[in-house]
Amino acid sequence: MRKILKRILVTILVIIGFIAAFVIISGRTYLFKAAWNGTANIDDFRLFENRAVSAGEPQKWSFAADYNKINYPADLNAGMEKYGSIALVVVRDDSLLFEKYWDGYNDSSLSGSFSVAKSITSLLIGIAIKEGKINSIDQKVGDFLPDFKEGMAADLTIKHLLTMTSGSNWDESYNSPLSVTTEAYYGSHLYETATGVKIEKQPGTFHEYLSGNTQLLGLIIEKATGQTVSQYASEKLWKPLGAEHGALWSLDKKDGHEKVYCCFNSNARDFARLGQLMLDSGRWNGASIIDPSYWKASITPCGVKDEFNQSCNYYGYQWWIIPERQEVFYAWGILGQYVVVIPSKKMVIVRLGKESAGLRTPNSAEMVYWLIDWADKL
Repeated sequence: MRKILKRILVTILVIIGFIAAFVIISGRTYLFKAAWNGTANIDDFRLFENRAVSAGEPQKWSFAADYNKINYPADLNAGMEKYGSIALVVVRDDSLLFEKYWDGYNDSSLSGSFSVAKSITSLLIGIAIKEGKINSIDQKVGDFLPDFKEGMAADLTIKHLLTMTSGSNWDESYNSPLSVTTEAYYGSHLYETATGVKIEKQPGTFHEYLSGNTQLLGLIIEKATGQTVSQYASEKLWKPLGAEHGALWSLDKKDGHEKVYCCFNSNARDFARLGQLMLDSGRWNGASIIDPSYWKASITPCGVKDEFNQSCNYYGYQWWIIPERQEVFYAWGILGQYVVVIPSKKMVIVRLGKESAGLRTPNSAEMVYWLIDWADKL
């Protein structure tokens, strides 16, 4: 029996050794970090280096006369709790109408927003265009990133990145440890990872959701502004919006690049400011933050054929749109982070949590429909 156990142990150690050798030889040392930390979660900013997105003079939300007195259905609460909600905030008519927190989180707790960061990155691109640091959405990516100057890559524009129509071979798999998305999340060479993609389809002809597109937008912001993404976000967005608390943007390494496709960390009240900005057509307190034409295009479906050979009626410039009710649009993070804007109700709803309820359609989040249905009854 001892000999058998010894053989099993030796076999396991040999296998582990081969795996470790493969990881080191292949240069995929990020796999050690991925294996150690497991599935991504909302507190992952503690695992990474971060850069501060500083707040300025806070502009606190006013409270509605019926603050926390509105009807909050038991079935909605059950759904929120089932899927690990940590925050639910409603703003109506520029005032805080409702908020609820779970699991020790509160109105100032930081948590990860995952792909809500994509919508923030889109706003920063809009600001850079308004300031003239980027000529237009039609400017070539190769003007900023020399890896995109030849072949079909030379045709790639900022608009193609915004609308997820780049034709890139980025692998969006979240479950494969060998996917480029896992490498971008846990790795420390984000510039090389993002610019190492190949453009395999003619840009503008096929819509496919790829986080690498957004990461390229972040690198463009750096080149265009001469600032880090966090510095630019602080100066042009977070401070003008009167955020009550500073945010953190996770980096690939110390003094590195922001993971703009995934890793902006803030709280529900301050995330609601992003929705309020978009509700007010890109203005804050009457001042234009992004150009009205860019704002409108951001929430207009791109219309390019997708993997189902259907015209994309659910995605604009890194903002999602409800196909059957296209006035409603939202930012969406994979673990159920939502910033939902409902113009007809003059309302913004933010839900943060640890799990999503799944999809209503292949490209629409189930929980967003719950929140819209609730809003319609208020």
